Amino acid sequence: MNSSERPPRINGLAAVVFCSLVILVCGASLGSSTAGLFSGDAKALSVFVFLRAPRVLLAFMVGGALAVSGAVFQATLKNQLASPYILGVSSGASLGAALVMTLGIHFAGGLTLPFVGFVFGLGTVFLVVALSSRLDKSLSNNTIILFGMVFSLFVNAILTTLLSLFREELRNLFIWQLGSFSLKGWSSVRLMLPFLVIGFAGIYRYTKEMDILSFGEDEARSMGVEALSVRKRLFFFASLLTGAAVALSGAIGFVDLIAPHMARKITGSNHRRVIPCSFFAGGALMVVSDLVARTIISPSELPVGAITALIGAPFFAWVYFRKK
Repeated sequence: MNSSERPPRINGLAAVVFCSLVILVCGASLGSSTAGLFSGDAKALSVFVFLRAPRVLLAFMVGGALAVSGAVFQATLKNQLASPYILGVSSGASLGAALVMTLGIHFAGGLTLPFVGFVFGLGTVFLVVALSSRLDKSLSNNTIILFGMVFSLFVNAILTTLLSLFREELRNLFIWQLGSFSLKGWSSVRLMLPFLVIGFAGIYRYTKEMDILSFGEDEARSMGVEALSVRKRLFFFASLLTGAAVALSGAIGFVDLIAPHMARKITGSNHRRVIPCSFFAGGALMVVSDLVARTIISPSELPVGAITALIGAPFFAWVYFRKK
């Protein structure tokens, strides 16, 4: 039975990769300057090379990074509604990025923003784990999720206070918080790339352990897997992806929830296939959302986070009530 199921799952992953690449090409080609691009207009070509192409590529990378992070949290916490946003990683990364922008902090050039986002996101999730362990020595998944949600609300309150104090930056920070890829060039792509490569490679190394953790911590220990140690390492790499993604694009939600569910439906539960499938599905979903955001009321733009929320909120409710 397993051998008969394996071919369609592999084909499913290949189909997701192919469709994602098609969506990536279409996202880069469609827009207000499409006609001029195909007619050989120099201005349209310049817009495509220096604005459209890096924007779409960054959206794909950010969507993939968030989706892989969501897959990690859902697997390690055995909860289909777990995500970096619920556990406070994204809130911490948002706070760090907002501090960089409002206080003008620069100590590593262009790497300052994604690095600070990663540090704050990682600090948030490990603080949540530390507080959870004080209350629940067994460190159950539900306790971590509960503390993550509470701490996320607390960090968001600090972020809101920060926005009210820096009124001259309020509009830019508000737009950034809703998520946008506007005016993102190749420099943003280069900044995101090392975080994406390191985070993805680190997570993919533990795909076997993620499969074992899905059977429970007792079963994992019996198979020689130290659940807490593996979970912390996975949290580290997932926070690396989320922190960089949030710092460069803003707080864009629901991609990390939707894409892993799509991946598991297509490839099954084996994380060697779920992780890459989540990346391509999340990247494609983000490119489509960004395309809708910049064309639906052209020449104005909507925040990408608003589009993903319109898609994700009903999906979130469907997953919750289906589980109930």
